[in-house]
Amino acid sequence: MRRLAQIGAVALSVGLGAGPARADERVSICYNYGCLAQAEVVFSEARLAEVAERLSRADSAVAERAILAQVLGQLYRWVGEQSPIGADRPGNYLDFGVNGMMDCIDHSESTTRLLRLLEARGLLHFHVVEPIARRVRWVFAQHFSAVIRERSEAPPAVGARFAVDTWFGEHGDPAVVLPLEDWLDGEGPNVS
Repeated sequence: MRRLAQIGAVALSVGLGAGPARADERVSICYNYGCLAQAEVVFSEARLAEVAERLSRADSAVAERAILAQVLGQLYRWVGEQSPIGADRPGNYLDFGVNGMMDCIDHSESTTRLLRLLEARGLLHFHVVEPIARRVRWVFAQHFSAVIRERSEAPPAVGARFAVDTWFGEHGDPAVVLPLEDWLDGEGPNVS
């Protein structure tokens, strides 16, 4: 029964249902460090339907986080087709000086915008998007990440929070999703 409801939701999202088809979605993506430059990218309804179908497979918060990591990698690959961020490399030094390079500010802001797009379309069933998090390990070592929170119906209605960090990997790799407290303590892949 749940699967039929998911298929119906996907059909409605691509305009096959009774309602009008949705317009393509536009998102502004940051790059060149500190959101110095931005590019408006467009996601077609067909691509968003593909994302909706993938996310509809999640039957738990754990599954949704795993699928979401993959989906964000795909969204970034599509963004790279329309903007210079395809040149982005992990961390801040492997692509330094290249048009399209992204620091953690660019990634956290852009990833949050992509997550908000998914949330606005009703594609996140087990999570809500939270404000960007900042960790400070040393005076000059700070890092930013997008954040999601598990939906919780039980009091106090505050679910676990997770960093969703696309800065660590190559362009289009799945996002690193880990408990926010672990991320705040410095967890995540080592990027040189």
